[in-house]
Amino acid sequence: MTTTAPTTAPTTAPTRPSPDLMRRRARIAGMLYLLTFVSIPALGLYKPVKDDVGAFLLGAGSDTGVMVGALSEVVIGLAGISTAVVLFPVLKRQNQSAALGIVTARLVETSLIFVGAVSMLTIVTLRTDVVGTTGTDPASLLTTGHTLVAVYTWTFLLSQSLMPVFVDLLLGYVLYRSGLVPRLLPLIAFVGAPLLLASDLAIFFGVYENVSPLALVAAVPVAVFELSFGVYLIVKGFKPGAVAALQAGQAVR
Repeated sequence: MTTTAPTTAPTTAPTRPSPDLMRRRARIAGMLYLLTFVSIPALGLYKPVKDDVGAFLLGAGSDTGVMVGALSEVVIGLAGISTAVVLFPVLKRQNQSAALGIVTARLVETSLIFVGAVSMLTIVTLRTDVVGTTGTDPASLLTTGHTLVAVYTWTFLLSQSLMPVFVDLLLGYVLYRSGLVPRLLPLIAFVGAPLLLASDLAIFFGVYENVSPLALVAAVPVAVFELSFGVYLIVKGFKPGAVAALQAGQAVR
């Protein structure tokens, strides 16, 4: 009696992204990173409200700048979370937990950015719909305006200042371990993120304000890292050798 050896279904090797696909993904991520720098001019658009919310509520100045600023922050939030989503398939090959952490931190950041934008839009609504209405109490209106500005100030600290600390530390770790970009870039993140964290804590405990020169200086290294990272991805893309190593399951040390 003869027995027939069981046949096994042929196994297919997992498909790997083509170099062109990886290059396109890097370019998209780089452009999204540069898009997040819309936040710099957006901050100036809120200046009339933050400097004197009472005068703004009573009709001084135009509300167009605030509307444009809020729209810019929506773009910033969407661009920020998109960077994490676009990079996730690449970064997870090095460390899936870190890649997921980046997406989560970006999601929290975007949510808080939207809260801040809504607070500013609410001030515009108060100005257009409430001011001039019979029986409006100027004192309560002013208190509400200051409250909404305070909400924006704190959400900005937690979103666009604190969350990048965690994003850049995790991103720097993955980039350094994988070698996807020159190691100088993640080293800048390793310097900038703790410096920004220290500044955020100083602002949190009232040592200085978030618009002070020290706060601006502390944010420079993180800004340099993110700007350089975005430009590098657009111009060069990921290093082919590092990509090949990740696809083969061998992280570059």
